[in-house]
Amino acid sequence: MDQKLHTIDYFVNDEPQSTTEKELTPVQIMTKAGIDPDTNYLIEIRGNHQISYRDKPNDPIKLHEKMKFISNFIGPTPVSL
Repeated sequence: MDQKLHTIDYFVNDEPQSTTEKELTPVQIMTKAGIDPDTNYLIEIRGNHQISYRDKPNDPIKLHEKMKFISNFIGPTPVSL
């Protein structure tokens, strides 16, 4: 039986992304979007609320159509002298 895979469209930093996976981890979402998960963490934007995945980078997120995420840089910041 041939099942058609359902594509889920979502956004990372306002850039459109898509997957046929029902769940992805924050690390997978950032990696697919070209963001370094070693120096960033993921935040889900849900209306006026934000859900941080900083302490849960490998916990699966159930994906839904049009979800919005942003990445937040946590790497070293260069200092000018």
